Amino acid sequence: MSQKLNSITTLKKLWPFIRPYKKALIVAVFGLLLNATTDATLISLTKPLLDHGLMDKNYSLLIAIAVAIIGLILLRGMSNYISTYCLSWLSGKVITKFRQMIFNHLVKSPISFHDRQSVGELVSVITFNAQMLSKASSDALIILVREITYAIGLCIVMLYGSWKLAAVLVVLVPLIIFIAQFIAKKFRQTIASMQQGMGQITTASDEMLKGHKEVLIFNAKEYEKRNFNYITDCVRKGMLKIEIISRLSTPIIQLVATFGLGFILYLVASQNLDITPGSFTVVFSAMVAVMRPLRELTSLHVELQKGAVACESLFALLNSPLEDDHGTIIADRIKGDIEFKNVTYTYPTRNTPALNNISLKINAGQTIALVGRSGAGKSTIVSLLPRFYDVSQGEILLDAINIKEYTLSSLRKQIGYVSQNVHLFNGTIAENIAYGEKGLHSREDIVKAATLANAIEFIDKLEKGIDTEIGDNGILLSGGQRQRIAIARVLLRNNPVLIFDEATSALDNESERLVQDAIDTLQKGRTSIMIAHRLSTIEKADRILVIDDGKVLEDGNHQSLINLGGIYARMHKMQFNS
Repeated sequence: MSQKLNSITTLKKLWPFIRPYKKALIVAVFGLLLNATTDATLISLTKPLLDHGLMDKNYSLLIAIAVAIIGLILLRGMSNYISTYCLSWLSGKVITKFRQMIFNHLVKSPISFHDRQSVGELVSVITFNAQMLSKASSDALIILVREITYAIGLCIVMLYGSWKLAAVLVVLVPLIIFIAQFIAKKFRQTIASMQQGMGQITTASDEMLKGHKEVLIFNAKEYEKRNFNYITDCVRKGMLKIEIISRLSTPIIQLVATFGLGFILYLVASQNLDITPGSFTVVFSAMVAVMRPLRELTSLHVELQKGAVACESLFALLNSPLEDDHGTIIADRIKGDIEFKNVTYTYPTRNTPALNNISLKINAGQTIALVGRSGAGKSTIVSLLPRFYDVSQGEILLDAINIKEYTLSSLRKQIGYVSQNVHLFNGTIAENIAYGEKGLHSREDIVKAATLANAIEFIDKLEKGIDTEIGDNGILLSGGQRQRIAIARVLLRNNPVLIFDEATSALDNESERLVQDAIDTLQKGRTSIMIAHRLSTIEKADRILVIDDGKVLEDGNHQSLINLGGIYARMHKMQFNS
């Protein structure tokens, strides 16, 4: 549970982000002050205009006031433009900084963090919450500076017109403060609920778009529609509630102010006050005009609550743990000796270990295959090597050095990873093969890698060759083509250690043959760890390890395990009906 932020704490947390642009803030504040002052000054001119200009028929004064009004209107327009521009520029800078920080933080967050988070909610924090924080902060600043200054200016104008009539404000202010506090208490929970709803909308949209084929094949269109309609309707009700609460102050303040105006008219009508037409008009006009800043001041709590709730979610995300990257060793190219020493790992969401005291050695250049039923711990072994997760007990050595002593960047540079679910990026084939190392490889190197990966045969048939756009996650390519692009990506990097996590399990026979040939090319002279369900793809492995319940139950080459007549032999017999 994240700590609840009040308005002062929110401002303190935001200040480091605003401080680099404080010159723009100062100019914006000055513009808001000037804007409010000119508005109040325009109303104050009503008194001399009526009492001395029109009543006394002082035409030179009327001309002077007319010139002054024109000047004030120009000054008002200029100050409004400057303050608006500076605030927009400042808000853009702050929101961009926040989004960049959050994105960079998420890039560095451990896999375990992303396992527990909804993609939609994270996207909502980056987009909606950051935008809301920026807008709420800007609106709050405008209210704090311009409206307070305007209200103070109008109070001075009323005192200038008639201090007796202005005393009516003494009754209004406590009522307005009470209204503001009441609205603020009702607001926070509603905003937090709406933010969660926005995350659910993003999640539902993302899941439907990514799983559109499944939606169609399982006839789940109506279910998805009902689910999305329910979520959006809840958000609509939440936003309506926010609007109702935020606008609740307007009629109440208008009613309170109307009683004040009525009382002023009563005092004048009862002739209890000796007041000139100019004084009455300026006080009455200022009293009407003050309703706006008073109304806006009640919404200040609303804006601050919006900012506090958005800030709370943003800083909760920024305070989430990053990957542990305290290693100091930067390796150029390792040999590829790997050793697991008494390794135990338990996922945070499970009570029993996924790996239980595993010890194994893999010599440089060896090809090791991991087999076993689903959930046995095979993927956990290969996920621990590049430190997607960190071991609970024991240690993993790479060239006799604990992998935690390498920098994460250096460690992962040694490892090539090809999984069953290859992720490609929206761009060209060449960009995907050279992903992460753009500009480091020539076009010839990219083509060579594609050729070795048996990918060039389909690439050459495309109109634009390696410059062909492949769509979101390579949607325009087949499964086998995507796998070969992934292999070409690893070939280009020339990693000394390779991991294949069921890289051919979802392919047809022809695609499997092409991908397997590419894998055979890639494995030469490298340490390889392969996970496979199709035992035909691993028969040539130097060693085959049978994993079950997080332990190594059998270890040997294909023929020795067949002769052993154990788990591997039974698995082989089931697959080949022999």
